[in-house]
Amino acid sequence: MHTITLIPGDGIGPEITEAAVRVIEATGVPVRWDRQLAGMAALEKYGTPLPEETLESFRRNKVALKAPLTTPVGGGYRSVNVTLRQEFDLFANVRPALSFEGTRARFDNVNLVTVRENTEGLYAGIEHFIRAGRETVAAESVAVVTRLGCERIVDYAFRYARQAGRRKVALVHKANILKCTSGLFLEIGRQVAQRYPDIQFEERIVDACAMQMVLDPGQFDVLVTTNLFGDILSDLAAGLVGGLGLAAGANIGEDAAMFEAVHGTAPDIAGKGIANPAALILAGVMMLEHIGEQAAARRIEQAVRAVIREGVHVTPDLKPGSGATTQEMADAIVAKLR
Repeated sequence: MHTITLIPGDGIGPEITEAAVRVIEATGVPVRWDRQLAGMAALEKYGTPLPEETLESFRRNKVALKAPLTTPVGGGYRSVNVTLRQEFDLFANVRPALSFEGTRARFDNVNLVTVRENTEGLYAGIEHFIRAGRETVAAESVAVVTRLGCERIVDYAFRYARQAGRRKVALVHKANILKCTSGLFLEIGRQVAQRYPDIQFEERIVDACAMQMVLDPGQFDVLVTTNLFGDILSDLAAGLVGGLGLAAGANIGEDAAMFEAVHGTAPDIAGKGIANPAALILAGVMMLEHIGEQAAARRIEQAVRAVIREGVHVTPDLKPGSGATTQEMADAIVAKLR
């Protein structure tokens, strides 16, 4: 029996969570869901966006499946996603971008993975205002890049590439301008690459990399980069394959792992029953792989692909004008599993 911490999230989170749970349970894999709150739902009930009960559940179970959480823009509480990554040292964010037949995407040959450093960089959250009297005259943010952080994320990317049978790792940086932070990342990346002579290594400046991804994504295999660049490029990659509704992510540490849909809470459609559950279901696929249930993971992925390819029981974001609901799409995926 696998005990998994389940965080239903905010907005459309509870709806897509129920869909993902039904699909995973339909494989027959024995799972016990340890349901916990975070984000706005937790703030309303416990007065904090990240209760100790949720943290303790994750510490105990070591694996979590998480739906989107509300992060206030500008003010408000700090991102719960960032806090969880740092609290459990989930240093590797893994974001596959794979083409799905039947989507309205510009490319049909995308098969790349972004490996993003997940705990350092500008997302370390070391920032402050500079004030003159009562007036805020400037704001500063410090990007923290450590030798340990650089080495372990690049090494993870090469190990991932080797284990997945991939051929190439591209290190993405801005060392021509950010000579200390990006420079250290590039320097250590070059050293780590020498340990993996069987994997092709290349260096890409981030802005040029973004352009090349749009022109010809087929040239990329595994990208490894720092926190902010990885956040941006992984969303760009999702756009190449049809949008964030198909984007799943894994947050991997030495002792714990959290799997999530990487899109937002979509409050404009929350409660309408039309949210695309595919991203969280595909996060469940990554979770099943992590806990050793590879056969079940492959079955779900094939079922999702079949439903999207047929285009009958898919949500409106995948097929404008479709009347299929979140649960109807989940039903169709479950039917493919039987």
